[in-house]
Amino acid sequence: MENWSPRTLAIAAGRPDGPGEPLNTPLVPASSFGAGGEFTYARSEGTPTWVAFEEAIGALEGGHATAFASGVATLSAVLDLLPVGARVAVPTFSYAVTRGVLAHAQRLGRLTVTELAPTDTAAWVAEAAQADLLWLESPTNPTLDVMEIATIAAAARGRVVVDNTFATPLAQQPLTMGADIVVHSATKLIGGHSDLLLGVTVAADEGLALELRDARTRVGSTPGTLEAWLALRGLRTMPVRLREQSATAALLAERLAGHPAVTRVRYPGSGMMLAFELPDAAAADKVCASVRLIRSATSLGGVESLVERRAWLAGEERVPPGLIRFSVGLEDPEDLWTDLTAALDA
Repeated sequence: MENWSPRTLAIAAGRPDGPGEPLNTPLVPASSFGAGGEFTYARSEGTPTWVAFEEAIGALEGGHATAFASGVATLSAVLDLLPVGARVAVPTFSYAVTRGVLAHAQRLGRLTVTELAPTDTAAWVAEAAQADLLWLESPTNPTLDVMEIATIAAAARGRVVVDNTFATPLAQQPLTMGADIVVHSATKLIGGHSDLLLGVTVAADEGLALELRDARTRVGSTPGTLEAWLALRGLRTMPVRLREQSATAALLAERLAGHPAVTRVRYPGSGMMLAFELPDAAAADKVCASVRLIRSATSLGGVESLVERRAWLAGEERVPPGLIRFSVGLEDPEDLWTDLTAALDA
């Protein structure tokens, strides 16, 4: 498309533009189409709704997008392209489900998995010379570590995948840094309203994108039409949502850093995700139980603010027990701060 900014692309990409066309791609709940057209069967070619969403995300990331039923389904598709015995590296602090899927594959003898500290760039560069796949995540979930994507990618022998869910393509575009594939849980910031499950891959190479699409077809991890339509609608407002949420997150991170009950604040300097630590699990649990406006719940990226003590989850035993992940929503920042301080002072 033209040299439009990401904010403009989020609005304009994937829209019908012919005479008499609707301004927004409609929801097309079809499994089959008449012979001779662009679409034949939804599982194989998708639907106009899927394709519009894929075009928009592809334009934002600068690659070729494929939508999936969930974020985890993108991981399964990427792994489907690897031979048995392939070597995969993943950050020690990263999405627990990602590490769980990889650990399961290793137990079955399918893969060899190496875990590395996300900020140990030298270790990642050394591993890059041996690994078949580097699965990067930046910022990491839930510790908000920032990885040196370009440096690691430049040293890679195999493929480089970056989970860009926290940053979104508005903050970073890993394909421009040397990554081969970007993945998103569109359930989170892209959808933005906690009402859908969807994942998406974006490949720099069109041939690799076709391989991922074939993998989607083989395992049947196709997105729902309603979910794709909702995600596309959510994408249109992501720039303004993220701008407001990021401003609030930065304000709250600064204030939390000065609160006597808080031992550490993790905030990468931008974005709407942050984490803060309390002395122990009991203190963190009490805060999560005491907030009233903020909800204590899993997931992230919606318009509502959510907190969760991550160490209680299986696979998150390494996370500091008092760490609370905070997904900052669109509420008034002063109301959020009043709610937080009341819970911290309780």
